[in-house]
Amino acid sequence: MGQYWIDGLVLLAYFAVIFAIGFSQRSKSDSVEGFALGDRQTPWWAVLASILAAEISAATFIGAPESGYVRNNWTYAQFAIGTLLARIIVSYLFIPVFYRHGVVSLYEYLGTRFGNATRRFASATFLVTRVLAMGTRLYVSAIILVLAYAMWKGGAVTDSEKFWIFAVALVIITVATALYTAAGGIRAVIWTDFIQIGVLITALGFTIWFLLKEMPGGWETVSAQIQEPAFLNFAKPAEPGFWPWVRNVFTSDYTIWAAIIGSTFVTMATHGIDQDTVQRMLTAKNRKQSAFATIMSGVIDFPVVGAFIFIGILLAAYYGAVPDPTLPRKVTGELETGQVFPHFILTRMPHGVCGLVVAGLLATAMGSLSTALNALGTSFATDFVFPRVGEANLTESRRVRILRWSTALFAAFIVVVGLITAWYMAHHPKAQIIPLVLGILGFTFGSLLGVFLVAVLTKSRGNDTGNIIAMCCGFVAVFLLSNPFGMQQAMGIENPFILAFPWRVTLGTFVTVAIALCFATPADKVKDAAEVEAAEA
Repeated sequence: MGQYWIDGLVLLAYFAVIFAIGFSQRSKSDSVEGFALGDRQTPWWAVLASILAAEISAATFIGAPESGYVRNNWTYAQFAIGTLLARIIVSYLFIPVFYRHGVVSLYEYLGTRFGNATRRFASATFLVTRVLAMGTRLYVSAIILVLAYAMWKGGAVTDSEKFWIFAVALVIITVATALYTAAGGIRAVIWTDFIQIGVLITALGFTIWFLLKEMPGGWETVSAQIQEPAFLNFAKPAEPGFWPWVRNVFTSDYTIWAAIIGSTFVTMATHGIDQDTVQRMLTAKNRKQSAFATIMSGVIDFPVVGAFIFIGILLAAYYGAVPDPTLPRKVTGELETGQVFPHFILTRMPHGVCGLVVAGLLATAMGSLSTALNALGTSFATDFVFPRVGEANLTESRRVRILRWSTALFAAFIVVVGLITAWYMAHHPKAQIIPLVLGILGFTFGSLLGVFLVAVLTKSRGNDTGNIIAMCCGFVAVFLLSNPFGMQQAMGIENPFILAFPWRVTLGTFVTVAIALCFATPADKVKDAAEVEAAEA
């Protein structure tokens, strides 16, 4: 244990670099355009790195290796097909519209197209959803601290101890990230992301090399671990017939159909109408650079996620050949698969490198958190606070001050959600990470995507009342078919149809679009939207 000071120095150096970069951008973030969009002067390669940092969260760092460890294949990586298709659609459908309208908050566009009620309802939906999703993601980064404490203690960690370790880590990570994000705005987010993605890829590459080097039997041991289907799962049911096949397609998480269709809609939502990610895209110098960075992030995303999954497969092969009785287990004796990778980092990796990999884990947490805080603060201030205060009462310095305090406010909200999640996971360790995180977005983002599609693809359909009704119906449809709390059984359905999490956004989108199209846009809003389009063109 005495040599862990080396890892501590590596972590301190990492934090010092991140804070230095973040606070160095404060002087360039003294306007709304500078704070929220970096004055649209960010080079495409930095935007690309920032998009990757946003989507590769701590949940991916732990959850993707867990998927590889449990499944021993790359079926989760199928989702990369849909993510690339969606990025192409977003680049040609949404990004040009947002640049033409010169928006800071995406939901300003909905206000121009439909009215303020749609704008506020959509923005509030984003704010609530992103806080919940970010809080559930954030606790993951503290898993490794629980294991380190268990090693120091020399025994099992109680549920109460787990919770308090999670709680302290959540507060420290969130406060640290909020400080440099509130100070430096989106520039701090993007340039710290650039460093963080470099740390992450370095840690990823070394981990794979180290596991292969230490593997008894070499590649033969690894290849024997890989199970079919290695990549593509066509959801073939155990029993013949069309209905069993349909049921299997829509109730299975990782299938080729979910990858091509479900994942496309999920990524259209997360990269097309989510302020969190799109705000990074809008910092590029023009829409062509923004589109290029967006599409290239999808190309690079596949090998990165595949590498995370490969680590899980390597870990399964390694511990199959070298049994370790100290692997984290529940009270029942069942292996805690989500903690295998952190355990390997702490117990097998050389000192110094262990600190680097832990820094990689923290980088994923802080990278996704920083942009979420910036996006939440920007949307809340732009869509709710600025209109309430009034243009006449808003100087540029006051706007930026409101943006910074809004960022701090949502940091507090995320901490609260993270603490609740930490308590739940401490008492329910069997819950898997990726379905939990992506599932939260699935409840509401389909409805958001549906409203934006109606706005972009039509000129005279949809209005404030119809959009809110349509979005609510989308929420309800997804909620019922997701079967939370056993609702379908409570309704007397003996064999419930539970929609897999990749399909939730698709369902919500189709329901919302179908209902919103039934309502006509008022003539004055059609005229206003046309005038804005003409002026920006």
